[in-house]
Amino acid sequence: MPTKIIQAKNISKSFGELKVLDRVSVAIEQAEVVAITGPSGAGKTTLLQLLGTLSSPDVKGDTSLKIQENEVLNLDAKALAAFRNKSLGFVFQFHELLDEFTALENVMMPALIGGKKKADVRDKAEKLLKRLGVDHRATHKPQSLSGGEQQRVAVARALINDPAIIFADEPSGNLDSRNAAALHQLFFELRDELKQTFVIVTHNKELAAMADRTIALVDGKVKA
Repeated sequence: MPTKIIQAKNISKSFGELKVLDRVSVAIEQAEVVAITGPSGAGKTTLLQLLGTLSSPDVKGDTSLKIQENEVLNLDAKALAAFRNKSLGFVFQFHELLDEFTALENVMMPALIGGKKKADVRDKAEKLLKRLGVDHRATHKPQSLSGGEQQRVAVARALINDPAIIFADEPSGNLDSRNAAALHQLFFELRDELKQTFVIVTHNKELAAMADRTIALVDGKVKA
């Protein structure tokens, strides 16, 4: 039986009078690559942020979010931050790399925050950059990297703590078609090698077609 690594039930989110998500329920299996698709304004990024614990759903009695069998809605802020840093990785459209640090330092950051030994972290970060083909850019700061290089550094950073789940929000949105295709292929290679789960918001039809499964959102609900 496949392991359900994410189980979300009746997740809703409103911003003032605007209801963005309306009682959404999804289940995602370990080592599955899932694409969240839908038109602009459908609630894709909001759903990703909720599943990734970056945001909290509206409080309702029948709302539940289990990740690795943990009911994360019951965790306090400190415990949730520790869980997120250990178990979840994030890749964003605009990289979100810290300009004042080198590529290597950016990759090391989540592991250092997690209290791991600097020497061990550095060794692992160097190996990840090599695996992703950007080890020759380790000492360069983000502004001197190409868009494709920046995104690969961001992927390495997402992987440094061996997260069970990688959340990616339009990860190839700023890349040309060649770099986008290479990044998409990389996700599937990593899934096959490391058995990680990928949850990806995308408008890219090629990536959505490659995914194991698509969750289509329309007007804040999962399209049947």
